[in-house]
Amino acid sequence: MAGQSTYIYLDNAATTFPKPPQVISAMAGAARLMGGNPGRGGHRLSLRAGRIIHACREEAALMLHMDAPERIIFTKNCTEALNLAISGILSPLPPGKEVICSHGEHNAVMRLLDRYVSSGRIRVKMLLPEDDGVLLPQTLQDALTPDTALVILCHASNVTGVIQPAAEMGNICRRRGIPFVVDAAQTAGVLDVSPDALQADMVAMPGHKGLLGPMGTGLLALAATASPEPLMLGGTGSVSESLRQPEMLPDRYESGTLNLPGLAGLLCGIRFVRRRREEIHQYEVWLNERFAARMAEMRCVRLLAGGNAPRVGITSLVPQQTDPGALADALDQCGVAIRSGLHCAPAIHRWLGTLSSGAARFSFGPFNTRQEVDDAALIVRRLLKR
Repeated sequence: MAGQSTYIYLDNAATTFPKPPQVISAMAGAARLMGGNPGRGGHRLSLRAGRIIHACREEAALMLHMDAPERIIFTKNCTEALNLAISGILSPLPPGKEVICSHGEHNAVMRLLDRYVSSGRIRVKMLLPEDDGVLLPQTLQDALTPDTALVILCHASNVTGVIQPAAEMGNICRRRGIPFVVDAAQTAGVLDVSPDALQADMVAMPGHKGLLGPMGTGLLALAATASPEPLMLGGTGSVSESLRQPEMLPDRYESGTLNLPGLAGLLCGIRFVRRRREEIHQYEVWLNERFAARMAEMRCVRLLAGGNAPRVGITSLVPQQTDPGALADALDQCGVAIRSGLHCAPAIHRWLGTLSSGAARFSFGPFNTRQEVDDAALIVRRLLKR
């Protein structure tokens, strides 16, 4: 955000900021010039709105190398996309099935699974990684049983940034005919998260993080193998004479009015990212490594890093002499935005031994600068020397 403010924003794992200018312009234009409800009328404003939705769907399909744009399902965030994917698989199943997940899952996954566990519907088996935080595909292979009905994987931790071998694990699931759901909250926009690349049946992602779109947007990418039960039923603007939810895609999963200004912005965010994805990933990793190296020089902090494991642009640390929340508050007073706490991922903190303390997380985006990283590192050093 060079040139915009003296405030250093390093909380991009929560939501990216700033957004590309064209994202803001598109949102304002949709609200100011269109106004019609997409798919809910034949007048020009409704049709114009519908074309924006369709363009966003096609752009997302291009990014994800999918030939069928209708298999891009819009949601209001990654949490809703995960709920649709997981509940859509589990709700029709008889009791007694087993779900396997990773140690890095977000509460968007864990709280939903707990509901099914509490009602006696499923058992959950959690995979634990090696010391560097990476899961071995063989660990999944050994965990599968005839009762395994679903495997869920957090592609990259929002605490350590460690990237998991999703494609290898997805290939194991595919050979066994077990649905495989990937949470790409921290990797969409920087890695190839297409269902084909990850060997996944469904990939959930937010629009407001690596895709650089606005809050209130997300999507679920459905491979040809996926047909979950809908999460919501209601008006779709199609087959209105029937009380049954339409079977056609994307109508089957998109009941109610879509977020037109949000998806207009997401369209521009995806366009921006699609042409620069590898460059953005390399740049964010470079910034992250630069910052982590400076933190590693300090004896009074514990880095929650993954050794030499591949990571996205996230570094979390636990200061020895103060609370991570106190450090975050002090940084805010100094003009640096980070996030402290458990990051809605208690299982990985339990594995790391930081469930009681939490951590201070620094996460980098495409508009951060080397100077901001160096300044933030210097401020951290000064604060912890006090």
